[in-house]
Amino acid sequence: MTNELLPSGWAWYIAILTVLSLLACLWLLKSNSTRHEVKDQPELHGSNQWDGLHEYDNPLPKWWSNLFVITVVFAFGYLALFPGLAVLPGMLGWSTKELYRQEIATAKAETDPLFNAYLNQDVATVSQDKGALQIGGRLFQTYCVQCHGSDMRGSRGFPNLVDADWLYPSTPDGIKTTIMDGRVGGMPAFAQQWSGDQLKNVTQYVLSLSGRATSPSAAKLGEATFKQVCVACHGAEGKGNQAIGAPNLTDNVWLYGGSAATIEETLVKGRSGQMPAQKEILGEARVHLLAAYVYAKARESATDGAR
Repeated sequence: MTNELLPSGWAWYIAILTVLSLLACLWLLKSNSTRHEVKDQPELHGSNQWDGLHEYDNPLPKWWSNLFVITVVFAFGYLALFPGLAVLPGMLGWSTKELYRQEIATAKAETDPLFNAYLNQDVATVSQDKGALQIGGRLFQTYCVQCHGSDMRGSRGFPNLVDADWLYPSTPDGIKTTIMDGRVGGMPAFAQQWSGDQLKNVTQYVLSLSGRATSPSAAKLGEATFKQVCVACHGAEGKGNQAIGAPNLTDNVWLYGGSAATIEETLVKGRSGQMPAQKEILGEARVHLLAAYVYAKARESATDGAR
């Protein structure tokens, strides 16, 4: 254990507790190794008795207690050489962080040539290479399934990557940019700006954009508010804007759900989402393969859907 992962207060707590525990072990060994004055009748240790056998108050055998002493001495030596006390670096200078760096460097030296071999090809070309797609698929299963699922269909708040609806450009370069630099999307909350009736009216108008049954009078009132405020992101026709990640409201694809209650909740509370940037985590070569894999799977799904 090192203090690389611990606040200084906890590190000192662990160090002090460890040293006191080892000293307590030495004291316990010493106290149980003292030979008392020999008496005519051996002194019993309490009233312990079982099947005619008595426990006498005799010291531990020397060979046994010496083994325990050696163990404690070894513990002190180990803590001096390695950073087991959390507050000292250890005389050997070993650390988990440095070991991790060495292991990563070794792994990168072995695997980077495999990934870098595809960097001189564009994403679209790589997406047609079966070997590259196998590597990209393994990368996806390692780093992306937590949000987008093993089938790439996402879940509430996490986009489906194999349908035809994309918040940001679904071109090869667009997908790579998303993975490399990440995306931050936000829908502002309007609970403080709009009245309850306005929220309900805009909800009805948004429902009408995708051709669903609504209250015509409420939708008409909501249209006025929508075209004053919402067009800035979603456009006059509600078709969205991929440049800023504003969703298309005229289809029936919803990131958080398309019921009236959910739409009104979105207007009241707003939404925030983030696709973390992977450039520093994975490096461009791995992102290149990931983008090719996502692009290939998206096109494959679109082809299957058109049949």
